[in-house]
Amino acid sequence: MHPEKIRDYLVDCRQRVATLQPFRVAGRLTRINGLVMEATGLKLPLGSGCLIEAPDGGSVEAEVVGFAGEKLYMMPTEDAYGLAPGAHVMPLEIPPRPLQLGQASEPRRRNQDRAKHLPVGDALLGRVVDGNGRPLDGLGPLDPRENGPTRSLVGRPSNPLQRAPIVQTLDVGIRAINSLLTVGRGQRLGLFAGSGIGKSVCWA
Repeated sequence: MHPEKIRDYLVDCRQRVATLQPFRVAGRLTRINGLVMEATGLKLPLGSGCLIEAPDGGSVEAEVVGFAGEKLYMMPTEDAYGLAPGAHVMPLEIPPRPLQLGQASEPRRRNQDRAKHLPVGDALLGRVVDGNGRPLDGLGPLDPRENGPTRSLVGRPSNPLQRAPIVQTLDVGIRAINSLLTVGRGQRLGLFAGSGIGKSVCWA
């Protein structure tokens, strides 16, 4: 065993322990107005996920969309039926990837890392999940150990200067566009027009 790998692994473990929170903070649901829910007792950045406990033992996921003073405004990502005033609102913590000897740690320093995460990996092949990553096919829960890492729904923007250059033309089947508005493979373009004038027929 390489001593360098063991040293790096212990350093990652020390950093992981230093970031752990010994107590779990929870807020209270104070108001629901339409689809906007109001909570107090929490300070979370925009885009953070929350879990609201219902009296019947269920829970409703929500996303932070705004704040005003000590009040936090959230929007539910599913039906909010059954919620009552005073329900517990807990931050939806994103579980970190388990540390492994010989592999570099993946710190989550960006604000986007607090957004909703979904598992990725070969274990998702052939599975049917909903928008929250929960299985709908009745084949059991997703095993995070098989899925490996998770990815945030808020992707990191790519540098346009690092994209591959467009050097090959794309034949769209319309001579006027091929000659006057030549399209390249990999190029992004938009077709904007009113409804019912043939946009779909043009590109069919």
